[in-house]
Amino acid sequence: MSQIILVRHGQASFLADDYDKLCANGEAQSGLLGQFWSQRGVVFDAVYSGPRARQRETARIVGEAYRSAGIAFREPKVMNEFDEYQAEAVLRECLPQLLHDNPEIREMRREFEAALDHADRRKTFQQLFEAVISTWVAGEITAANVESWNDFCLRVERGLAQVIRDTPPSATAVAFTSAGPIGAAMRRALHLSPEDALQMTWMSRNASFSEFLASGERFTLSTFNAHPHLDGDGLLTYR
Repeated sequence: MSQIILVRHGQASFLADDYDKLCANGEAQSGLLGQFWSQRGVVFDAVYSGPRARQRETARIVGEAYRSAGIAFREPKVMNEFDEYQAEAVLRECLPQLLHDNPEIREMRREFEAALDHADRRKTFQQLFEAVISTWVAGEITAANVESWNDFCLRVERGLAQVIRDTPPSATAVAFTSAGPIGAAMRRALHLSPEDALQMTWMSRNASFSEFLASGERFTLSTFNAHPHLDGDGLLTYR
């Protein structure tokens, strides 16, 4: 069987003008992952990345840790199949209608706007974000010209199928991606409902890794959301 490892990117720049950029903590998380693997002699026969800056930067920093240890690390192949779903577009398209129709989401939006410190803003935004995305995934609201959750999951599965085809038995491939594609992979491995697959995305830690075993049509979960390299203060983050 081949081994496919999916890595969630390091912590991005939450609530900054450009979210798609690793923050200092995200860079540290990525470096620790590279050190953890390189010190244990983990070798990858193929390396992939989604197209987002946060995904590619995580791969780059992990690769730098390998090279600093004198171990080769392949140049990542960028695959659009491992891009995240269009969360910003879903919020932009769906939130106005939900604010009009849904009093609970109106209250979440009010709490977010009233939040004064960064911690409260993070917490209240996440609550609002999860509520909107959950409503969209459940099909209770649609976003015009935005890839649906099901189409997103099928896109990720096409990427996984390609990686599996290109990874010989006993070889290991790693893909640097985001929480959404990891949830889509979990959906395939465990035959999850859309709602349950989405719940897996909320649990995914920054710079964590999940391992799958593949052979033919078989795609089996081995490890989910592992983070043994993140044992310092402030290193365990979700967003």
